[in-house]
Amino acid sequence: MRDYLLTLCVTAAVTYLLTGPVRKFAIATGAMPEIRARDVHREPTPRLGGIAMFFGLCAGLLVADHLQNLNSVFEQSNEPRALLSGAALIWLIGVLDDKFELDALIKLGAQMISAGVMVAQGLTILWLPIPGVGTVALTQWQGTLLTVALVVLTINAVNFVDGLDGLAAGMVCIATGAFFLYAYRLWYGYTIEAAAPATLFAAILMGMCLGFLPHNMHPARIFMGDSGSMLIGLILAASAISITGQVDPDTLKIFEGSTRQATHAALPVFIPLILPLTIIAIPMTDLVLAIVRRTWKGQSPFAADRGHLHHRLLEIGHSHSRAVLIMYFWSALIAFGTLAYSVHSTSMWIVLVITVLSALGLVLLLLPRFSPRTPRWAEAVVPPRYRRRKAAPEPEPEHEAAEEERVPVPAGLHGSTAIGHRSRFSDRRKAGTPS
Repeated sequence: MRDYLLTLCVTAAVTYLLTGPVRKFAIATGAMPEIRARDVHREPTPRLGGIAMFFGLCAGLLVADHLQNLNSVFEQSNEPRALLSGAALIWLIGVLDDKFELDALIKLGAQMISAGVMVAQGLTILWLPIPGVGTVALTQWQGTLLTVALVVLTINAVNFVDGLDGLAAGMVCIATGAFFLYAYRLWYGYTIEAAAPATLFAAILMGMCLGFLPHNMHPARIFMGDSGSMLIGLILAASAISITGQVDPDTLKIFEGSTRQATHAALPVFIPLILPLTIIAIPMTDLVLAIVRRTWKGQSPFAADRGHLHHRLLEIGHSHSRAVLIMYFWSALIAFGTLAYSVHSTSMWIVLVITVLSALGLVLLLLPRFSPRTPRWAEAVVPPRYRRRKAAPEPEPEHEAAEEERVPVPAGLHGSTAIGHRSRFSDRRKAGTPS
């Protein structure tokens, strides 16, 4: 675990430190597109944040290659090289799109080619675990088509949800955290070496997201752009392929006894095997709804609009930060709820906790006008924008010049005559005439 934490911290540090210079580079090269109709930000913001994230990926892989406990991943498997090859290609296409706005079909073709590059180097789905049946081996063509489809769907799902400041990076980071815990449990709990690459990929992906989030939280100083969203989508898909299609469930020794008993025994283990698919459940739902909505209107499935889930949260009255936090909540509930069920599938309290949290999430959705405040004791550790706003001091009443500036009264003037003299003197001061 210590080596994984070191890899995560190095990846996060490199990503964080490079994001500032990358922002200046994006501004200098003009990678600041005009605000579009579907955008929710008010000022042009530079893109190309994916450049810093890609170099964070390279730094994480380089550090892991020199760690004694993680070096075996590179020696016994070609998956890290396959990931880096596919990531470099999709990142390059993303950079070009952030600058020149490539056609959607060109990006789709690049996504398929990137997936094909990984398949050619061995990162592909070899079999599928089916409860009650066992392990079903796939032919080469079946594995290739399924791998490419999974990569393309995951990339576009993450890309579609990247519509608010910090949304995509935060959701992927939360979900990947749950996936990391499960993959780590498979490796060290069941001593399955095939789960080691997926564990490493998850740690690096968390570091990339954590390093970029401080620059991307609302109000964002830089966007990750397609160079970042497609990159983290591809890494997420590679983690899913590595652990779902290459870890043989038979090594878990769950297919014992009758078929019925094996099905019940395998259920809590099979659910986390598709955890990478559940952690993108919200982005995938958004993707499917977008395709159906646009097709129903006679538009292209790739046409941009303001009908995504995060746009709807803003329309019903939620603030920008609140909409992001709600999406975070649902991502964490799905991912960690699935993880908890896999560990204690017979515990009824897990189902009750998930039910209560789901009800809480629905209440939050129905109270868009409620704005929580940070407790006073925690104001010292939160950013200034989350602190209570101090009431503006009441303006002091304006008094006559008699209090602000004593007006000299000529000798011999008293009573109403003196008051009239002060009034005429004040009028001349306001008019700018000499006294």
